[in-house]
Amino acid sequence: MGLVDRLSGCVALAGLAAIAATHAAVPADADKYWGQWRGPHSTGVSKVATPPAEWSETKNVRWKVAIPGRGSASPVVWGDRVFVTTAIPANGDVRAVSGVTNKFVVMAIDRKTGKTVWERIAREEAPHENAHPENGTYASPSAVTDGVHVVASFESRGLYVYDMNGTLVWQKDLGDKRMRSTFGEGSTPALYGNTLVTVWDHQGQSFVVALDKRTGEEKWRQNRTEIDTWATPLVVDVGGKPQVITGAMNQITSYDLTTGAVVWHTAGLTMNAIPSPVFENGTAILMSGFRGNSLKAIKLADAKGDITGTSAIQWTLNRDTPYVPSPLLYDGVLYFLKSNNGILSVFNAVDGTPHYQVQRLDAVPEVFASPVGAAGRVYIVGRDGKTVVLKHGKTFEVLHVNTLEDGFDASPALVDGEMFMRGYKHLYCLAGS
Repeated sequence: MGLVDRLSGCVALAGLAAIAATHAAVPADADKYWGQWRGPHSTGVSKVATPPAEWSETKNVRWKVAIPGRGSASPVVWGDRVFVTTAIPANGDVRAVSGVTNKFVVMAIDRKTGKTVWERIAREEAPHENAHPENGTYASPSAVTDGVHVVASFESRGLYVYDMNGTLVWQKDLGDKRMRSTFGEGSTPALYGNTLVTVWDHQGQSFVVALDKRTGEEKWRQNRTEIDTWATPLVVDVGGKPQVITGAMNQITSYDLTTGAVVWHTAGLTMNAIPSPVFENGTAILMSGFRGNSLKAIKLADAKGDITGTSAIQWTLNRDTPYVPSPLLYDGVLYFLKSNNGILSVFNAVDGTPHYQVQRLDAVPEVFASPVGAAGRVYIVGRDGKTVVLKHGKTFEVLHVNTLEDGFDASPALVDGEMFMRGYKHLYCLAGS
């Protein structure tokens, strides 16, 4: 997600065999596509994409199309289509305004041409609360797709599931969120097999709910004693039993995907938990950075019950963590930004050894988008249209700084030789060298 769209390694072979932990039983070709906002493995990485390293408005832009409404939800890609969600104010204002009717829209766009294949108005009404003024949209959650269904969450405006041709399969209203200081909504659901998981943390009764992707039927619901969070839940398979890992202020909690029972828990993060968790090689990493700093790396093979003070917590950090952008976990290397600033720290994901810390990226002073990685490169997109491209690894090396004529809160999607970037006004397809 954008503002609230938001806001990575080796272990012994014996340990890997014991853990048998992977991200998900996903459809064929899932690694190739970018079906959710943090990519096929929820890490921000594509292992097979080869996106361009350089671009400008006149170089390596295959197409650029205007998207109505302010862009915050990140694009997702499957097959020959790109899916984006947006909210369009009826008064023509680009930014969200309290009390104004919005059209809540799902769009399917042709990957080759940028032409709209289908467009659906999920709902049309005036939201009950303001959006965050920095975010400026009522459509922050990103779509999710597995190549069979397209899930579009507009949170208080409803949850909508379409088939790939745009036919509505089901919809569900989970109620109205009440957010502290009307900071706005923006938590993207997680899709694992036929189960869709949504975290509903707000100023009322918070809960996490699992729904059948095919019908919308509720499988289970667990109430939570949490206030507002925006992080997407992380679903991982641990020894053949998928868990739903959620970060929040009061408690980090893992639920059994099948039953909703609590598997393990520990003390929480900071207020306003926005960055989404990441996972690789048996380690889940959660962090947040509003009015404090907190990072916790959890060894899932050891996690059961209350893990506070146990060996299940591999390492922790209490400085320089992100407020909005989620971390990037790339082959055992963990990248994250300080607050919403272009100040980068890079760590060994297993033991917390720093490779380098608080490295200032002068070209991108303010960042809401989450870093992404592919083809040995790391991409960090600033709000002012510049993107810093780094060499992936333990040492700091800037390869390129690229500029587009738009602002960006949404995170890029990486598929094949293409990068899809959702700006405030336009959706770009970048392709080339």
